[in-house]
Amino acid sequence: MQLNSTEQMAFDFNAKAREFFCNRVDNFSIFDVNDDVNHRTFSIDFELYNYFNIRLNYERGRFGCSINNGGNYISLENSQKWFDEADFNIFFKELKIEIELRIPDKYLKAKEWI
Repeated sequence: MQLNSTEQMAFDFNAKAREFFCNRVDNFSIFDVNDDVNHRTFSIDFELYNYFNIRLNYERGRFGCSINNGGNYISLENSQKWFDEADFNIFFKELKIEIELRIPDKYLKAKEWI
């Protein structure tokens, strides 16, 4: 199966996330892919730390993540705003910090993640 370029961007993000987070990330779902040259979009839902459901939205070069809290979304701060210019090591480190701040240390220690 040949992927269009927008789908390939989404799959590449998944691979980078798996590489960085290893066993702390799972259950990726790519959806709402639009590969129009003038309006590229996609969304990815995934689970981090077996604790939070995260949504990444990409639209026209900009991207960001939020926590899905039962249909309400909590935006996560990040210095990397433009997908093509992003340093994904920085992006994932900042995402890790934002997520770990919201998870009890007792849980992270029990899973041997801190």
